Amino acid sequence: MKEANKMAYIPKDAKWYIAEIVMECKIEGESQNVVHVNIILIRADSPDEAFEKAQEFGREGEDSYLNPKNQQVSWCYRGLRDLNVIHDELEDGAELMFEEKIDIPEERIQKMIHPKHKLNVFRPIEPRDSSQPNYGCQEIIEEALKIIADDAAENN
Repeated sequence: MKEANKMAYIPKDAKWYIAEIVMECKIEGESQNVVHVNIILIRADSPDEAFEKAQEFGREGEDSYLNPKNQQVSWCYRGLRDLNVIHDELEDGAELMFEEKIDIPEERIQKMIHPKHKLNVFRPIEPRDSSQPNYGCQEIIEEALKIIADDAAENN
């Protein structure tokens, strides 16, 4: 007798989900692509609604523009890597999701743990390697430079 397919446990009052959206960026004249996995929060009353909303957010992320080198940059929604329910209420300290690993040696555990200065929010911003694809938006960069120039002129 075949066991029925069972879905993950979803609390009846679940309202929040985490979607991992895969976006691919291609740049005219570049052989390398850039792939981002965007992790977003979704408010939904069911897993199906969360799935539909995640797909919609992905499609809304599609874009095309020129970079500072006048190359066409195209972002394409490729699909979902994962969709998880948040079991806890959203509040300070709530567990959003977890990753389980089994039989991990101490050396690998130590590699998972980073000192404060290596955590993303504390790392200094480093200039982007010029050999990597440039997916910056020319229009946004020009606007930012104008704001900086206006502020500098205002302060002089």
